[in-house]
Amino acid sequence: MSLSNIFPSKTIAIYMAKMFLVRTFAILFAVALVLQTLDVLSESGAVLAAPGNGQAQVWRYVSLRLPQIVSFLLPFSVLLGTILTFFTMNQNSEVIALKAAGMSAHQVLAPLLIASAGVAAFSFAFNDRIVPRASATLSAWQKVQYGPLPIDSGDRANVWVRDGDDLLSVDLIQGRGAKTQLGGVTLYDRAGGSLQAIVRAPRGVRAGDGWQIGPATRFEVKSGKLTQYPSLIVGRGVTPEQLTLASVNADSLSFGALSSAITDLQEAGRPTKSLEGSLWHKLSAPMSAMLMPLLGAVAAFGIARSGKLFVRAVIGMALGFAYFVADNFSMAMGDLGAYPPFLAAWAPILLFFLIGEAVLFRTEE
Repeated sequence: MSLSNIFPSKTIAIYMAKMFLVRTFAILFAVALVLQTLDVLSESGAVLAAPGNGQAQVWRYVSLRLPQIVSFLLPFSVLLGTILTFFTMNQNSEVIALKAAGMSAHQVLAPLLIASAGVAAFSFAFNDRIVPRASATLSAWQKVQYGPLPIDSGDRANVWVRDGDDLLSVDLIQGRGAKTQLGGVTLYDRAGGSLQAIVRAPRGVRAGDGWQIGPATRFEVKSGKLTQYPSLIVGRGVTPEQLTLASVNADSLSFGALSSAITDLQEAGRPTKSLEGSLWHKLSAPMSAMLMPLLGAVAAFGIARSGKLFVRAVIGMALGFAYFVADNFSMAMGDLGAYPPFLAAWAPILLFFLIGEAVLFRTEE
């Protein structure tokens, strides 16, 4: 299919795409301004409560919080921009003129779909480069109640590693490589999924291909026998890198960094299904911008004077918001392990794409 079949008129395509983009980003700016103002009013007290904080820290909070708000609102803005664009064109009988000129419903939608692809690319770049850094800094700042940010010493706490059937838990890890030191070591000795014994020690150091812990106690689950050892070697094959992996917050990492973290966690034997779903969602979430023109297309057609144009706009909004509800539900099911990660991220887009196409064909094609 040639471009002339998709865009019979270059002038009309540019006109519609420009109208759509202006309305989308105008809505984004207006709503983001309102939400940011409300957010600052609710949080400024906590920011200013920290000793030494003033107006500069409030503006710093705004700069860190705004990217999160923009990322959250962008898909909604695309939906509302689509509906407002088609609502205006329908009221001015522009859609009727396009249909009378022989353009199909998909040809009318094509300029908005192409423009929304550009919005999706912008959304991915924004979410991948700006939002993670802002989220990571804001999260660390909130943990110290908006006080001075501490220097990350690299210490890790509450780390779990799988060693074959066994599970190794460490309360505190300091150092790197061969100098790694463990504090509060607990080994859950399992066989065939059944717990055999629990080994505890207050400290441990690297020894050969394992870890020397001591003084250690071993509690036999079946017999209830408790044995004392001056030292034991556990975790053969568990590397220092597996133990020193930090806890992973998907929202604070870019796509590439999260992918690398998942690989490291898999090598350490840790569960990664929830993070894999978040990784796929970093791709599917921006793609939702391309879905919004299709879901909002119901507002494009029908005769304005029939009195049903407002109803069509409401239906378009309902379809769009139903997608966001389904997307959140699907991701929650993925976090619980009920859905595979790929399905949790992509199923809502596929489902509502089919719904949007079905509505469009049934009503206009």
